[in-house]
Amino acid sequence: MCGIAGIVSISNRQAIDFETLKNMTGQIVHRGPDDEGYLLWDIPRKRVMSYCGQDSSAEVKEHMHECSEAGTAQLGFGFRRLPTVELHESGHQPMYDEKLELAIIFNGEIYNHMQLRAELQSMDYRFFSHSDTEVIIKAYHAWGDECVHKFIGMWAFSIWDPRRQRLFMSRDRYGVKPFYYCRVGDMLYWGSEMKQLLQSPIKRDLNTAMIWRSMKVNSLLVYDDETYWQEIHVLKPGHIMIVEQGNIHIKEYYHLDIRHFEKSALSFDEAKERYHDLFLKSLKLQLRSDVPVAASLSGGMDSGAIVCSASRMLPYQLRTFSVYYDDDPVYDERPYIEIIAAHTGVQTNYISPGADDAMAWWQKAIWLNDLPVASGFVSQYALMKKTRQEGIKVLLSGQGSDEISGGYRHATYRYFADLLRQFKLHSFGREIGHFLSKNPVKAMGDFGKIMMSTMMPESTLYDLESRYYRFEPFHRDFVNEAGDEAGGKLLRRIGNIPASRLANFLYNMMHTTSLQTLLHFEDRMSMGHSVESRVPFLDHDLVEFVFSLPASYKIRPPYRKILHRKALKECVPSEISSRKDKGIFGSPFYNNWFKGPLKSFVEDILYSAEFRRRGIWNLPDIHKRWRGYLQGNSRDAEMLFNVISLELWFRVFGDTK
Repeated sequence: MCGIAGIVSISNRQAIDFETLKNMTGQIVHRGPDDEGYLLWDIPRKRVMSYCGQDSSAEVKEHMHECSEAGTAQLGFGFRRLPTVELHESGHQPMYDEKLELAIIFNGEIYNHMQLRAELQSMDYRFFSHSDTEVIIKAYHAWGDECVHKFIGMWAFSIWDPRRQRLFMSRDRYGVKPFYYCRVGDMLYWGSEMKQLLQSPIKRDLNTAMIWRSMKVNSLLVYDDETYWQEIHVLKPGHIMIVEQGNIHIKEYYHLDIRHFEKSALSFDEAKERYHDLFLKSLKLQLRSDVPVAASLSGGMDSGAIVCSASRMLPYQLRTFSVYYDDDPVYDERPYIEIIAAHTGVQTNYISPGADDAMAWWQKAIWLNDLPVASGFVSQYALMKKTRQEGIKVLLSGQGSDEISGGYRHATYRYFADLLRQFKLHSFGREIGHFLSKNPVKAMGDFGKIMMSTMMPESTLYDLESRYYRFEPFHRDFVNEAGDEAGGKLLRRIGNIPASRLANFLYNMMHTTSLQTLLHFEDRMSMGHSVESRVPFLDHDLVEFVFSLPASYKIRPPYRKILHRKALKECVPSEISSRKDKGIFGSPFYNNWFKGPLKSFVEDILYSAEFRRRGIWNLPDIHKRWRGYLQGNSRDAEMLFNVISLELWFRVFGDTK
């Protein structure tokens, strides 16, 4: 697990700037504090040069020296290493296979590398290391571009093929590992984080449309291939990029196939067994590591199933890490965590951050993420900080389960919408009572959302959210700069696929909305503390299987994720599998801190001269909403948080134009 950086002359003629490559690599020391490496290639002269860096291991420094300039090299790789598989020098990167004449930089884990190694050995390939990096090189040599279909795991890698003068780059199916790029003239720059590309000579013009959209739908994800900077782009999940013969080609190699959605003929009991087997298979693969593996534990079904199952598979006592808040019992899951701990014998580790921590970490978290952060950042930051302090490098996470199995309340709205659209009125009447709250006001709101989900496609629902559900925090000049196209691009990205409303919702959660946001923050917060986060629920066989199942296998009021619960019921204590009151992963900003210990901090920002001079804020309305919040109107709390977070983002990254 590591961080990558690269520069290439697209024409293969211009020399790269080594200082820029070093600066790009230096921006991601947190992703790989244990080793540093560089590879330069003089393409016309067919000459490869490998170098160490100041932070290289002692073993690497014995046979490599540092570099001060690129000379006439037209391609450069930079690398930072956090070893979790193959801890020895043989896992050093950039890796060059002299026999095959292939060079690679790789960030991620190929969980099935041992099986692929055996298959490649049967094809007479010989290995000089035990690393999954070498497996990728030989897989590419054996199967070409199709090698990506062989991999189970998370990855972002670049392979230089000098015989064909071809640069081959790929990102994993669901975007667990990041990959950003930009082009300036003849030069292509790429890396693991956006801040690396700010070291290149790009213009720092803002993508105002992107900023407006992300604020208005309360999501900080990257839509399509966009970022907050106009010239920095994302290599989308499930895509490859090829630089060859002076051209850049980007193409998709993987996408969830909607033809298979909800088409499985398995009975519920058969599906339950299959889900259970696929989950355990994925978890077993992701427990492969040359360093101890730990797990985050929230007290819910997802992390509980991982912890209970992993504790039985590992030859050592599993350690878990959990966050709670002394000043807000809403976010305290310790009673359920202790039930799981008593059931498994795991060693629990707790951390309880406070408002002072939130103030100290906020801007640091923004720098790590390259984006404004959401209110849950303090929990993630605290969790990863504690994990690293305890010497752990690999952490299992339950991320992705809600997106594939329908864990969000809005999934239930789509489920009922499907019943109405299919005229299953008996089922609708029988089940609606299990869902609607006893609170009449909330029940009316839920029923209204069901009817909207029935009548409107997904794109329209997101459009309503962006335009009407939240106040407009921006000055009209900023809104005009973003343009009408801002909302239009979002709507085109939200797919209205020929499937059920629930399948539409989950599909967009996977590809466009929730998952891409969550994986972004999961990666940046974990790697920001030199911790590798693994996500067993995002094994592609498991994901594709769940999408093939009928909606009734996912939602069964009052429960969501019913198959998930039933399939893993035997893995966890009954108190966990039967929970209907799982708390949210958040922090006390809205209920407590904003009105108490952080009130002065917030007002120092909202009423500052710098905030006023920014020129993008609708100051009268923001100040009015803040006063209303202090008087008890909590509706605008989330947007007010987002305003503060974006303002801090401007301050962290300075003048962006």
